[in-house]
Amino acid sequence: MQIAGSAVVVTGGASGLGRATVERLASQGAHVVIADLPASDGKTVVRQVGGRTQFVAADVTSEAQMLEVFDVAETLGTLRAVVHCAGRGGPLRVVDKQGFPGSLEQYEAIVRVNLIGSFNVLRLGAARLAKTEVVDGERGVVILTASVAAFEGQIGQIPYASAKAGIVGMTLVAARDLAGRQIRVCTIAPGTFDTPILARISSEIRESLAKATPHPSRLGHPAEFAMLAAHIIENPMLNGETIRLDGAIRMPPR
Repeated sequence: MQIAGSAVVVTGGASGLGRATVERLASQGAHVVIADLPASDGKTVVRQVGGRTQFVAADVTSEAQMLEVFDVAETLGTLRAVVHCAGRGGPLRVVDKQGFPGSLEQYEAIVRVNLIGSFNVLRLGAARLAKTEVVDGERGVVILTASVAAFEGQIGQIPYASAKAGIVGMTLVAARDLAGRQIRVCTIAPGTFDTPILARISSEIRESLAKATPHPSRLGHPAEFAMLAAHIIENPMLNGETIRLDGAIRMPPR
């Protein structure tokens, strides 16, 4: 699928992996709609990136708000790709230090954003892609974001790891489901990346995370995530795959 001239939706596009993806795709000629929360830096990113980039405030779990995002994207050109980066974390144990069961409400909230939000974006985006004309044997691609936590979730990550494992689980099924409509689905599972979330932790912890990556022994750059997202869009044989982007890291229990 050709990036230049295509309309692309990037959720979570106001910061971190999403922002890097917006910058990469816009630099390659895509018309990008950033979907992010109202309090995000979406408008600032639009000013800095320029081009035909637009920001639409939206919660990825909202059908109405995401429909508006896709409506705006279709005014910019033919929708050909959706890159879903939005998500959230939050510590939670099965049983807390005082012996009380972990919060069901917190578990549901994190799973709702990460997993239910992913399905919401996937289903709404795929429905729009399905209405486009076939070009070179395909209509478009949806790229989801999981995490290495889907495979090696650490202590305290149970809702996050559960949700990300769910995204991995839906990837091949969705790709098979949408194959008859010539729509591809892939997932990127990043390791430890230098995002605003990691910027909040101490330098000592950041250094230990960097050293835990065999090679390159550092935190990943958001631009490297964006590079892979762009390649998935352009490579028609990438489908139904979850790709670990992690420098060969395998996370320990804590």
